[in-house]
Amino acid sequence: MIKRETVEKKTEAVLAPILEKTGTELVDLEYVKEGGDWILRVTLDREGGLRIDDCEAVSRALSDALDAQDYIDDAYMLEVSSPGLLRPLKKPKDFDRNRGKEVEIHLYKPREGSKDWVGTLTAYDGESVTIRDGEEERVFALSEISLIRPYIDFSDL
Repeated sequence: MIKRETVEKKTEAVLAPILEKTGTELVDLEYVKEGGDWILRVTLDREGGLRIDDCEAVSRALSDALDAQDYIDDAYMLEVSSPGLLRPLKKPKDFDRNRGKEVEIHLYKPREGSKDWVGTLTAYDGESVTIRDGEEERVFALSEISLIRPYIDFSDL
């Protein structure tokens, strides 16, 4: 297992009891090198929305736990944040929560001349996503989707 995957796996285990205690949910965890710096990035959410206090509580508890276990050799920055309104759909729970709502899908390669699609999420089966756009229903394999997230029409704001 490469260093990045090892750090992410161990950190997820360290983080689990902290999330349970704080009532927060892990959306994403990544250990990445950006520029010359290593960043341990933790993205959280909570039913009803995440507050800055939630991020702070998890950050402090995780920082203390990471210092005590001391398994990360590199100097790194810890970032704990919310995914915001445009939270990408990644886990089955995300798809369930957004069923019946409009989503935007960005593809790796164009289909019917477009990489970008918007429609109402009608189905998710772990392998594919189905959206309805007007009367048309389209099925996309997860492997062809680079990003799927809630759709917000900013032109109405």
